[in-house]
Amino acid sequence: MGKGAEMTTTMADTWGLHEAQFWLRGKQPEKRIEFAGELGMWTVYGHPEIEAILRDPATFSSDTTRLVPKEMMPDPEYDISTGSILQMDPPLHNKMRKLVSRAFTPKVVADLEPRIATITRELLDAIPAGDRFELVEDLAYPLPVIVIAELLGVPASDRNLFKGWVDKMFESANQVSLVKKDEQQDAAILSSLEGQKALADYLGVHVDERRKQPREDLLTKLVEAELDGERLSRSDVVNFANILLLAGHITTTMLLGNAVLCLDLHREWDERVRADRSLVPPMIEESLRYLTPFAAVARVTMREVEVGGVTVPADQMLLCWVAAANRDDRVFDNPDTFDPLRAENPHLAFGRGIHFCIGAPLARLEGRVALNILFDRYPALRTIPGEPPKFQVNPNMTGVRELALTTE
Repeated sequence: MGKGAEMTTTMADTWGLHEAQFWLRGKQPEKRIEFAGELGMWTVYGHPEIEAILRDPATFSSDTTRLVPKEMMPDPEYDISTGSILQMDPPLHNKMRKLVSRAFTPKVVADLEPRIATITRELLDAIPAGDRFELVEDLAYPLPVIVIAELLGVPASDRNLFKGWVDKMFESANQVSLVKKDEQQDAAILSSLEGQKALADYLGVHVDERRKQPREDLLTKLVEAELDGERLSRSDVVNFANILLLAGHITTTMLLGNAVLCLDLHREWDERVRADRSLVPPMIEESLRYLTPFAAVARVTMREVEVGGVTVPADQMLLCWVAAANRDDRVFDNPDTFDPLRAENPHLAFGRGIHFCIGAPLARLEGRVALNILFDRYPALRTIPGEPPKFQVNPNMTGVRELALTTE
């Protein structure tokens, strides 16, 4: 194990990162794919294996709901999966993605840069005077929430409501099992569904309002959009907006916190990036690989198929650990070393194929703008001895949720 691996292993244990995340401890998987009997699903860790899965939606469906036991599904009175682009397969996925892609064209995203810079400065200006602040609470959370809320057309001032609901969705530290039932898992699922329903109910009010009073915002465009000559249903629009609001901020929040933490851990890179701002984008990409925000994605086999030399039957759930794939030593030289200038960095943090994150350009832009302003404003950003970062407890995520910093 090299020096970088030893440091991350020590840090991973010190920070209390989930024990299942072995890749953060300098380890490679014993098998690239294996059946996890206690979970009732297959776990996939290899980069080429996962990339092949994500690029083949005909064989590996995104509609995981059909394998989830009925007792784990939400009350039919509120369907949180209809209209969820994350769970769609072609051809419907292609049509829905085309609808929303108009809101994330390169020009639309690029034109947001001045607004992102303004919001960043306003948030930093609002921090009480002193030599310390809390990065997530003061900047990394509110910035992307305000941006996506303004795009959708919902009040950014409601962001504390959003945070409470989102926290409910991801507060469990246990991996969900399709075969094992216990009170702890039932309680975690119920809490998650409550958060999802609360957010859906909130968005539903705004969707109903747009039907009566259209505005110049993304929510109105979704309400007025047509697929095959028909308007989207209310649940389609609500769940579509739900995904955009969630995905539109969670990744960027973790990206910003993780990037700052990576530079604190690797002071030599902090100095180099501050001196040469052209290194900010590749540093962001390396932090996405090194500490991947959404660690896993799920797929379902449509037929018997071979994955990594293993035969997987039809109708099986695959949990694809993209965070582990981003440390695959068959693809990345010295995978446990933080190196923004590595020759190639084909990380899977934003996915691959038809479900490649539609908001990736916006997340990258928010990260670049915010980091540059932080560097301009603060000559140093350092973690505080005795106040270690706190990470998301959900094993499917790797992201800072609290990061106290000193600016001296």
